[in-house]
Amino acid sequence: MRIALVTDSTADLPRPLRERLGVWVVPLYVNLGGRVYRDWEEITPKEIFAKVRSGEAFPTTSQPSPEDFAKAYGEALKEADHILSIHISSKLSGTVQSALLAAEGFPGKVAVFDSQAASLGVGMMVLRAQELLSEGVGLEAVLEELSRIRADHFVRFTVATLEFLRRGGRIGGAQALLGTLLNIKPVLTLKEGRVETAGRARGERKAREEIVRDFRAWASGRGRIRAFFLYSGEEEAVRELKEMVLASGTPVEEALVSELGAVIASHTGPGTYGFYAYGL
Repeated sequence: MRIALVTDSTADLPRPLRERLGVWVVPLYVNLGGRVYRDWEEITPKEIFAKVRSGEAFPTTSQPSPEDFAKAYGEALKEADHILSIHISSKLSGTVQSALLAAEGFPGKVAVFDSQAASLGVGMMVLRAQELLSEGVGLEAVLEELSRIRADHFVRFTVATLEFLRRGGRIGGAQALLGTLLNIKPVLTLKEGRVETAGRARGERKAREEIVRDFRAWASGRGRIRAFFLYSGEEEAVRELKEMVLASGTPVEEALVSELGAVIASHTGPGTYGFYAYGL
């Protein structure tokens, strides 16, 4: 049985990688300055940040339509018997709902999986699914593995500015102002598919140290671990975090470093960095 992999653009997988692996990607949309752009195809985070700095209103984002998914499913099923469709958390976007509505038009052909993650949290599950499928593992076993990763993985990230989170309703205005004045960096995570605060640190270095400390606690007693590093804007901060993680004394291997796409960056802002990890 041939199984095609479909995901959405918030998986933040670099185009050369997803094309090499044959993964179908349905883009979300960025709404900015009265125009609508396709994520990863028509606008970059750097262009968004430049427009905001020049006085443009903050961007908003929107999910793919069921018709977008139906088109992708129809094309994928020309080459495969079934589809595994892996997407951004349903607590963060209506993308899963659009995928489920589209799947109704292909009875018994499409399995939609809610990652309860975002960015490379989605991407790492897509890559793991592709790895297993290439080894001949069946769909049910792949779904069991994805469910295991969804229930037990590590994610931490921090941001350079709290304003994008405030605009998105993640934190209040007073907290954003206080954090900016005191140089307090939020250490964030995703819990059951929602963004939550995992800690706070004074300055960049302390934030990275707290992230690594949390990771070492999570990694204790585990076997091999794969880590997926993400960033927006300059890569220096995530490079330093990666070096700290790889030198942390845990059995971790770097799996991928990728810049955030426009949709995720629209909600986190420039200077965001962090990583996802799961155990094998």
